[in-house]
Order: sequence, then C-alpha cells, then structure tokens
Amino acid sequence: MRLRRWGQSLKKEIEAVALTTLYFLVWLGALVLLKKLILDEYHIEFRGLAVALLGALVIAKVVLVLEYVPLGRWISRHAVLVDIVLRTLLYTLGVAMVLLLEKAFEVRHEAGGFGAALVHVFDHRDTAHVWANVIGVGGALLVFNVLSVLRRQVAGRKLIPFFLKPPGENQ
Repeated sequence: MRLRRWGQSLKKEIEAVALTTLYFLVWLGALVLLKKLILDEYHIEFRGLAVALLGALVIAKVVLVLEYVPLGRWISRHAVLVDIVLRTLLYTLGVAMVLLLEKAFEVRHEAGGFGAALVHVFDHRDTAHVWANVIGVGGALLVFNVLSVLRRQVAGRKLIPFFLKPPGENQ
C-alpha cells in the first residue's frame, strides 16, 4: 500500500515538473525566438534553445518547491493579489541575481576577479541582455503565480479542462 502511494506521489511530482517545465520552455522559447529575430536583423548568430531548455527545467523545479514556502501570516491576511505580486517580485529578484552572478562568473578572468566582474557586468553592453531576460522571465513568473493561485482556488476541478471548454460548460 505504501509503495502504491509512493508511486502515485512520484507520478504526480513528475507530471508537475514536466508540465511546469513545458510552461517555462514555451516562455523561454518565445524569448529566444524574439532575440534570434532581432539579432538576425543585424546578422548576428544566436543560439539559445539548449539554454532555454535547461533554464526551464531549473526554474520549474525551483518555483514548484517555492510554492510550498509560506510567506508569513501577514500575507495570509491580505488579498491573494498581494501573494501573487510578492512571490513574483521575489522570484524575479532571484532570477536577476542568478543571471547577474552568471555573467560575472563568465567574465571573472577578464575583469581580474569576481568583484571586479560584477562591476563589469553593470558597465558592459550585455547588461541590457540580462535585463531583457529578467523581464521575460518575470512575465512568465507572474502568469505562473496567477495560474497557481487559480489552481489552488479551483481545488477539486481541473484547471486545464476549465480553459478548454466553452464558457457555458464551465458552470
């Protein structure tokens, strides 16, 4: 019996990670496509699909874990919108920090150390690229947090079938 429950729990976890990864892959894929289209105009080669796939997997797992982290009693006494906005801001800030640290790590040898590399990242032309990624992922996180709240509020009903039916059939 325990093995069956463990198997069902594992199946639900894999399904959640797969669906969430697919969601973020679509967002990041669109971001990569936009970058490619813009850079093509200047005859600059850009490939980022593998990075988008890895990024989608990492972001999916992180947000699925963070969904279960309570933000405190103060949040629970306020409108759901406050939870959505706060989680989106916190998650987006985390993404910004990771992307900036990643860029600094990439140029640490050229800049003469990690501290100098962090300063270099803010002065370099790649900063706009980092902020574009942060804005794109922030939008994905906002929509994800809204859908997450809807999923919790709809509770017993499935959210995906809800959006796939005509409006009159959902009552």
